[in-house]
Amino acid sequence: MSVSTVKSNKCFGGQLTKFSAKATSYNGLETKFNVFIPEGKGPFPVLYYLAGLTCDEDNGATKAGFQGPAAAHGIAVVYPDTSPRGAGIEGETAAWDFGVGAGFYIDATSPKYSAYYKGYTYLTQELPGLLRKTGLPLDLTRQSLMGHSMGGHGALMLYLKNTSTYYASCSAFSPIANPTRSPWGTKAFAGYLQGGVEEGKAWDSTELLKQAKGRELRIRMDWGGADDFFKAGQLLPENFLAVAKEIGAEDQVVATEREGYDHSYYFILTFAAEHVAFHAKYLNALAPGKPE
Repeated sequence: MSVSTVKSNKCFGGQLTKFSAKATSYNGLETKFNVFIPEGKGPFPVLYYLAGLTCDEDNGATKAGFQGPAAAHGIAVVYPDTSPRGAGIEGETAAWDFGVGAGFYIDATSPKYSAYYKGYTYLTQELPGLLRKTGLPLDLTRQSLMGHSMGGHGALMLYLKNTSTYYASCSAFSPIANPTRSPWGTKAFAGYLQGGVEEGKAWDSTELLKQAKGRELRIRMDWGGADDFFKAGQLLPENFLAVAKEIGAEDQVVATEREGYDHSYYFILTFAAEHVAFHAKYLNALAPGKPE
């Protein structure tokens, strides 16, 4: 599939460019993604930002504040969309927490959605190929993940689940960390997966963490103590941390509840530089072009 440039803007000495492509994973639908390239020659390691419910490729690029810190560390940032758009499936636009803008970064198995909703395949297999076609100076052997809310679920899940692509590190802002026990997650899995919530365990970061005993983990997560979704039991980072302790990995998961902060991009903006620095420590320690 070809990739076309939508627009480009200078940003922190580098360039933020939006691209468009037809995605095979989304049954030929158009998808868009933003890429920030810092000033310099490159090739640059890649940090993916996965956005939350209702969001698209622009939310993180325009509101999260990652480009400045990324420029300082010599890291590229990729902002993909959160789901396919334009499939025309009955009911996919009926609710803000399911369907368009709410793909949950999984591959659907329900016949109603399986032809279009293949976010996992898109992110792990197709998007890297599209990035190569942009001609940008990206080093796709050095990749890390971060995300917010539903995107935090996506980042944690891809990091723990995926064995075919190397991710150096993972961080999450207010992640849906145990979606099979979260109202948002159970709704999504019941709709997208033929096996419902039980099948959803294969996409649940807390469940996947149980299988990671003995693996070196590089995970950071932050959430706000004043986050209404945290207080309502939608995020459940405490369940994730309990499993980390069970498998002896509590020292490998840097987790902090931030007093007074909510679920908004103001929260993300506050800690954006810390998260980028966390990833830079691992990405820039890798030899260019040589995954660990």
